[in-house]
Amino acid sequence: MSAPHVAPARVAVLGGSGFIGRVLGDRFTELGHDVLSIARKAPDVPAPGRFVAFDLTSAAPAELTELLDREQVGLVVNAAGGMWGLTDDQMQVANVVLVDRLIEAIGAMAAPARLVHLGTVHEYGFAPIGTDQHEDSAAAPSMEYGKLKLAATEAVTRAVREHGLDAVTLRLGNVVGAGQPGHSLLGVMAAKLDEARLAGRTAQLSLAPLTALRDFVDLTDSIDAIVAAAATPGTQPVLNIGTGSATSAREWVELLVEVSGVPTEITEVPGPDGAGPETEWQQLDITAAGEQLGWAPRRSMRESLESLWQAQVRSAPVG
Repeated sequence: MSAPHVAPARVAVLGGSGFIGRVLGDRFTELGHDVLSIARKAPDVPAPGRFVAFDLTSAAPAELTELLDREQVGLVVNAAGGMWGLTDDQMQVANVVLVDRLIEAIGAMAAPARLVHLGTVHEYGFAPIGTDQHEDSAAAPSMEYGKLKLAATEAVTRAVREHGLDAVTLRLGNVVGAGQPGHSLLGVMAAKLDEARLAGRTAQLSLAPLTALRDFVDLTDSIDAIVAAAATPGTQPVLNIGTGSATSAREWVELLVEVSGVPTEITEVPGPDGAGPETEWQQLDITAAGEQLGWAPRRSMRESLESLWQAQVRSAPVG
């Protein structure tokens, strides 16, 4: 493969209409790059840059190679994938087949682009409480989504080591910020609070103990890390992007209620047997990202949730 592209003029964002991809496209545009937003179908709200409808799960890799060559793309960020509402077979296509075809397509380019692939903390599974999860920690995902994302990361890493692909996988923690997906815990809670706000009533939230301790990371901090990785070839193949600190989902929900200012009554619902931080702990070691990207998380929990809530209020129907 040819020499890596640094600070490319044209960036292709797969999943460019999604939660992370849309914000990332805006950031690259602000930085002066031409952005090609790629997704399976055109979104209701225009995506950043120029949009191209392209389904890599059904199209041949050669078709994507032709598109990337024609557009003279120097960087591809893979923010595509799928989990919610999909069967295991559909998740396998969205998260593994897509990445296999993407690797093949980039490898066949006349001047292969750099690839930044977005992985997930769920590739590790859970660890003993108090344990940091390093990039070389044994991966034991506990859910099918994590297993499939791990397979995709391993495919990217093999292509780096065996074929010289210029690529890095960023294993993101649980990302929080504006435009939070409505199917996520915080997205669901924000929608319930906003519904109560609009109706002028007290919000009624039913919550399980939510004692799981996980590494949550701000959306803007995540975007900073992706941009840094895009311009930093030669890093190790996998880098953790999180806060390096585990917090409970319950803390996030309670702070979201506080940030919203919506009067709320919380009803406690018993959790499943065996649930608790002893079996649900994730805390990323982010030392390598700091050393190799010059990156560190800067936003607080409150800043993340204020951004999430403000976006929720802005999206509410007028009247």
